[in-house]
Amino acid sequence: MYVATKGGEAAIAHAHRLQEQRGEPRSETDRIAPEQIIDQQWLAVSRVMTEGSVYDPELAALAIAQSQGDLVEAVFLLRAFRTTLPRFAVTSPIDTAGMRIERRISATFKDVPGGQVLGPTFDYSHRLINFDNRPNQSNQGEPPRTEAHETAPPVREHTPLLRVLDVLDREGLMEPTIDDSDNSGNSIATHRDSMQRGTGHLDDDLTREPLAFPAARPLRLQALARGDEGFLLGLAYSTQRGFGSTHPFVGEIRIGSVEVIITPDELDFPVVIGEIEVSECEMINQFQGTDLAPPQFTRG
Repeated sequence: MYVATKGGEAAIAHAHRLQEQRGEPRSETDRIAPEQIIDQQWLAVSRVMTEGSVYDPELAALAIAQSQGDLVEAVFLLRAFRTTLPRFAVTSPIDTAGMRIERRISATFKDVPGGQVLGPTFDYSHRLINFDNRPNQSNQGEPPRTEAHETAPPVREHTPLLRVLDVLDREGLMEPTIDDSDNSGNSIATHRDSMQRGTGHLDDDLTREPLAFPAARPLRLQALARGDEGFLLGLAYSTQRGFGSTHPFVGEIRIGSVEVIITPDELDFPVVIGEIEVSECEMINQFQGTDLAPPQFTRG
């Protein structure tokens, strides 16, 4: 609870100073550079960029350093900065089918076309602290130790891989997506067409306008993408395991780099302005079928 205190601005200034002192390095040479945070804490940087809605690793690293590792505070810092930025263009929807893959796994079937690509992950590691990561002054300058059986990870060629759900859709195993954004319940559309129908549009921006219900699928995805990681994890588990026999499973998880494209009014043709790293997850569930529809998978 909040308690009224005397002191006003002076007390607040002292509180801020105490917090700054806690995070001050012993010397300027000990100060962590943003480049070190980007290189060694890239998962934290990715989380702050995602929840802060600004794709800028250096800004995210600065926010992490300023917040002394409090990622929620770092997200607030980045969100506050985002409100000062102009919006000068709207990008085209990114094409994750053309993603330069780093990780791509599926629980739908083992021999997925293109193969399973584990990529960088903690999924298969034991949750044990590695004490070898402690700095050892006596070993500075020595090359890292490697076991005889260790080999460098293979370098993957940029070969676009079909989405697993697209493969199932071609075989008639995916139920058509029901577009519920127009409140009629009668409109049937494909997964991509449904994003452009109803009350929502692809250029709707949750950071500019408050969320209104009923929300179209693009806005729902925006809210989920910017949600707190821990809360979303709890939401996912309660959704997947909390409704009797409902047991959705991973259609595909893919991580990699995609091109960002805009079409300037003065040029009237698409221009690639850069590349960003994104993750995409599509879940599927069983659909038993009806008198009018065969048994298929549903998309989530």
